Amino acid sequence: MTDRVAADELRAFVERVERLNAEKADIAEATKDVFAELKGRGCDAATVRKVIARRKMDRDARAEGDAVLSMYEESLA
Repeated sequence: MTDRVAADELRAFVERVERLNAEKADIAEATKDVFAELKGRGCDAATVRKVIARRKMDRDARAEGDAVLSMYEESLA
């Protein structure tokens, strides 16, 4: 009985992961479509990706990164 429960539980976990992977693939395709539309409207996708990444960052981390980038750019000027 224990082996059957463990097998059923394992199957349920595997099926959940498979569903999540399918959802992840659907989301990736939808994201790709949005970027294609964005590009079609004349926007630079690489820059928009940077904006999205920066929006995820903590305000202090973003400011620190900006300061370091600025310092490096001034050093190379």
